[in-house]
Amino acid sequence: MRTDVDAVVVGSGPNGLAAALTMAAAGLRVQVIEGAPSIGGGCRTEELTLPGFWHDVCSAAHPLAVASPFFKRFDLPARGSRWRGPRWSSPTRWTGAGPRSCPAR
Repeated sequence: MRTDVDAVVVGSGPNGLAAALTMAAAGLRVQVIEGAPSIGGGCRTEELTLPGFWHDVCSAAHPLAVASPFFKRFDLPARGSRWRGPRWSSPTRWTGAGPRSCPAR
């Protein structure tokens, strides 16, 4: 760990990165430490089972992050980042028999 920093942020999820960006914008020297091989925290998507099958590592929906004024300030699409959502909101094929039913097929 570096010793020439003003703040250390542990975790590179959305909140950790937001904190690091806010402090860096205020002129502080910030170090972000992440234990996982890639950044993103609960927003990460990885091939967890088979090649080509991408899964949410932690949380499957981030409706507030998409509309976040904080994230909009950084024009993430211009930096190569984009919000992606699932094609379907549920992996279960509903039969119309009610939310507690289980499809027999």
